[in-house]
Amino acid sequence: IADKFIIMVILRRKIVSLSLPLKEMRVLVTGGAGFIGSEVVSQLLTSGAYVTILDNFSSGKKQYLPKSNKKFKVIKGDIRNKKSAKKAVTDQEAVIHLAALPFIPDSFYYPGDFFDVNTNGSVNMLWNSIKSRSVETFVQISTSEVYGSAQYVPMDENHPTTPHSTYAVSKLAGDQATFTLHKENGFPSVIIRPFNSYGPRFTEPYIIPEIMGQILNNPKEITLGNVNTTRDFTYVQDTASAIIKSIIEKKANGEIINVGSGTEISILNLAKKILKIAKMKTKIKYDKSRERPYDVNRLNCNNEKAKKILKWSPKISMDKGLSQTFSWATKNKISFAAPFKRWYYKKT
Repeated sequence: IADKFIIMVILRRKIVSLSLPLKEMRVLVTGGAGFIGSEVVSQLLTSGAYVTILDNFSSGKKQYLPKSNKKFKVIKGDIRNKKSAKKAVTDQEAVIHLAALPFIPDSFYYPGDFFDVNTNGSVNMLWNSIKSRSVETFVQISTSEVYGSAQYVPMDENHPTTPHSTYAVSKLAGDQATFTLHKENGFPSVIIRPFNSYGPRFTEPYIIPEIMGQILNNPKEITLGNVNTTRDFTYVQDTASAIIKSIIEKKANGEIINVGSGTEISILNLAKKILKIAKMKTKIKYDKSRERPYDVNRLNCNNEKAKKILKWSPKISMDKGLSQTFSWATKNKISFAAPFKRWYYKKT
């Protein structure tokens, strides 16, 4: 029976066309109330797609979603739940899988939860997509953290994967499962591997929201850990654009594609740049307790594959993106929700 099912899936995938215009597509976005997810939802709706989100709202925010749109539907549920996954993928044509536990320090204390959500949850969503009679492509959202610290730069998709955190290991396991299920079932799948994204509607205390939150709460002084590490930042609108392109570009099928700006900046210079935008003379103080164990020292994206296959390149400069993000942060209260008690996290 299993063999017959797989053959049916493979045959069906060869018949179904992925060339439908985006405005006619029915797209499921898991984690659609989150930071990147809410931007993906916004862009899809602007393009005329019918969008459904599956979110448990453990960190995502309802206020980040459209208030009224006939083409938009919300399913409150967990990606680990088989019934929720089956319901969510029904009648969808594409699945963009963003839902995850994403904040690295959480993984130090809740490792089992990270594998349960980021690995098992991903398998559950993909397997239900495969078994559906409608889903034509599945996009697994990975992370540059799976590479670990750069062994060469810029980092392409052939860079060794040497994760430095339990979070990164759990995401890499989800990626590997996506690839093998794609091969075993002939099911169109893409792995998009974003480097650090930033912008409005953030939901986690990543470094840019952290710096901005500290500035707004205490203009005299901010405290940071290792400021010599470097990261590659991409504005969230650009990240979302690349993700959406991957569901309609046939050549993306079966590929791992990096999404990043192609430039790197140290955390110290990043903080100085934000202070300049904020027009504040704030002291930057080193705080050893803010350093992460086994931290990634350097990330710098090679985005040539995204340019070639997705015909994508970042449009928003860092200065413009940071200005827009800071403007949003000054007008909106910065608060973070989580499924855990973060007793180890220093609130700004």
